[in-house]
Amino acid sequence: MIKTPGEFELIARLTAKLRHGRRTILGPGDDCAILAPSRYQQLMTIDSIVEGVHFKLEWITPEALGARALTVNLSDIAAMGGVPSACVVNLAVRPGLGGRFFDRLYAGLADAARAAGVDIVGGNVTSADALAITIALVGDAQRSALRRDAARVGDEIFVTGTVGDATIGWQILDGKLFARGSSRKFLIDRFLRPTARLTAGQKLTRIDPLPAAIDISDGLWQDLGHVLERSGVGAEIEATAIPLSPAYRAVVGDDLEFALSGGEDYEILFCLRPGHTEAALSRRLGVPARRIGKIVSGRRARLIGRTDRGKLGAPRLGGWDQLRAHRGP
Repeated sequence: MIKTPGEFELIARLTAKLRHGRRTILGPGDDCAILAPSRYQQLMTIDSIVEGVHFKLEWITPEALGARALTVNLSDIAAMGGVPSACVVNLAVRPGLGGRFFDRLYAGLADAARAAGVDIVGGNVTSADALAITIALVGDAQRSALRRDAARVGDEIFVTGTVGDATIGWQILDGKLFARGSSRKFLIDRFLRPTARLTAGQKLTRIDPLPAAIDISDGLWQDLGHVLERSGVGAEIEATAIPLSPAYRAVVGDDLEFALSGGEDYEILFCLRPGHTEAALSRRLGVPARRIGKIVSGRRARLIGRTDRGKLGAPRLGGWDQLRAHRGP
């Protein structure tokens, strides 16, 4: 039987090897961490991943799980063009997970934090029926922060990378879709080992006027809707412009449902005044950027062009709903 460590034993074990930068005055071990004041506006976000809702342990190594837990928070900072700085971690621990598991989880978390320049400055441990990792992350808006409410009629809508890959990876792991070879590996990795577009977000803050932006965590269509709602505008999206990876096409062809409603790609959707080419933006941001549509008057989004079924209009659209814990409408 695997023995789960006690609360204080586990905290001491996991924080013993943490190292911190100049921003951290006092790290784990007191009632609060102490951070040096910043001369910039502060960004703060919090997110959780829960066993049975966002992952299954048979799918993922502890190291990848720790890194993934931080990445979903880093993506929020990236979407606002920020620089992450420090985080606190809450572990909800279920029976049956031993100290070695959490050593490996924290090793992956610490590696991801180090790569992003983040100090892990504290946290909490509690018992639960399912493993859950909640991270609160702070960062600096070293320039003006990107916001959802800045889209203007006439703006062109772009997205980094490709979309829909992660949700297909999820479906493959869950036995609902089949893939083989390099396509299978690529799609599963896009779900298990996502990348936060921190550099791209920071470079977007150098564009004037400042773009509207959001990360694609709940699905392109749903996250676009958040921008439209906050900005009081509408959008026209070109079906044939949605960026699909070769691996995506190898599994589901040109079916756009996963690209539009699938979440957890952690790409950035952003809106710019006309005049920026895809090639120039891709060079500037360090990641492929595709123009997918434009901002229009009104309050609705419309998909234009032919779908895989050869009809005008949108496929069944939805997104990730944390409370319903499923994909789709």
